Amino acid sequence: MGQLIDISNPLHPALPVWPGSHGIHINKLMDQEKGDEATVSRLDIDIHSGTHIDAPLHFIKGGKTTAEISLSKLNGPCRVVELRGIKSIRPEHLDALRLPKETKKILFKTDNSKKWQNLSHPFDKDFTALSPEGAKWITENDIELVGIDYHSIQRFSDPTETHITLLKKEVVILEGLNLGHIQPGPYRLWCLPVSIKGVEGAPARAVLETV
Repeated sequence: MGQLIDISNPLHPALPVWPGSHGIHINKLMDQEKGDEATVSRLDIDIHSGTHIDAPLHFIKGGKTTAEISLSKLNGPCRVVELRGIKSIRPEHLDALRLPKETKKILFKTDNSKKWQNLSHPFDKDFTALSPEGAKWITENDIELVGIDYHSIQRFSDPTETHITLLKKEVVILEGLNLGHIQPGPYRLWCLPVSIKGVEGAPARAVLETV
């Protein structure tokens, strides 16, 4: 086995979340420091907080839930690609990567990664993400999972077309990655979302294994 590298952002109350989100709340129900015999915590979150996946149901009525996504789509060979100095990832940027034909999973390392040097930074609306045209490129090239190093695969100011294009084709969307310490290249992705029935998204622990 190669080296394992965590690319998840830990959940904590000060982690930036989408504007208007319920956010992340962690409270103690029992606390040994206060005399209780055990420590028991409560986690109350918007399911799209931190590192998480989107399932088709997120934007497709009647679409698949997270529990219906096969583990083979979530785990396996992937490629981390670096795209700097751009705000909208377009087909010409993807063509220029000259990805191996067997590529099925792509993780985008962008200027967003610098933001995670401060895990409590204010949400930044001006983040890099995939354009609607880029999403179409992803589906036309048989990519089954795409990841991004900020809260959303689509830009803050863009319509929902990017999500819809990907989710209609059942492309797994992995958002909220921290890739600042990752070099571009081939890896094996291990992505295990929390197993929850009937939902459109789920927090995930995402790890890269060197190959």
